[in-house]
Amino acid sequence: MKKFMEEFKAFALRGNVMDMAIGVIIGGAFSGIVTSLTDNFITPILNVLTGGARYGMADISGFASNFLGAVVNFIIMAFILFCLMKGINKLLTLNKKEEEPKEPTTKICPYCQSEISINATRCPHCTSLLEEAKM
Repeated sequence: MKKFMEEFKAFALRGNVMDMAIGVIIGGAFSGIVTSLTDNFITPILNVLTGGARYGMADISGFASNFLGAVVNFIIMAFILFCLMKGINKLLTLNKKEEEPKEPTTKICPYCQSEISINATRCPHCTSLLEEAKM
């Protein structure tokens, strides 16, 4: 069961899954902006143009405040998701130990440009005597 939970954690916290989840949440919040734009601006304009309704300043002010509320809701949702992702990324980097750079195990032969062992005194490819060995 422990291995199953570790595999699920690795799957859920993988970049693709997190990106998709954030996309779905942001898409839902953005649909609120689109709905508010349609309900509070486009529909009233069409109603006025077709003669279906008359709106006063109070109505227009209400439409604008409803749309502004949807925009603020979207910004708050995006900010919360941003903070959550920063926290999750920070937690994920805490678990990973930074590996020290390893000592090189190979070098390039200055004569034939082949990769050879760092301890080689003669190139196995071109048989040249290496500079370090001539000392």
